[in-house]
Amino acid sequence: MTYEIAKFIHITGVVMLMGNITATAFWKVFADGTDDPRIIAFAQRLVTITDWSLTFWGVVLTMVGGYGALWIAGASPLAGGWLVWSQGLFVVAGLIWLGILVPIQIRQARAARDFASGGSITDAFRRDSRRWIVWGLISTVPLVAATWLMVAKPY
Repeated sequence: MTYEIAKFIHITGVVMLMGNITATAFWKVFADGTDDPRIIAFAQRLVTITDWSLTFWGVVLTMVGGYGALWIAGASPLAGGWLVWSQGLFVVAGLIWLGILVPIQIRQARAARDFASGGSITDAFRRDSRRWIVWGLISTVPLVAATWLMVAKPY
């Protein structure tokens, strides 16, 4: 694998990850705003599908490409401040995703299956939706910062 291929894989992963988390938040907010249980259930199902098919694989490609590029270049992941900071920010976002967002999505997926077949949208679902948006935005900040560090390499 050449450095350029590794870098391409890395950038492709970042695009998949950042694109999916941004687009998903927009269409989920709009779906939740309809108050139509069928639309909300469908959107919630898509959150799960796109998280596993785009977010997860975006993370994998980001890591494989990034560490592959470092390896090919003969550099250490601890070589520069921007590398250390960007990895730390990536980990912070991942911990929020795994520790807070995924459990919320699991609860919401179960609730959506229930109300999609004729039930009503619960207050717990709505609370979880608000938490998901807030924590999703919070987890996006370190990813945006890491992306800026990757591009700017300030130090």
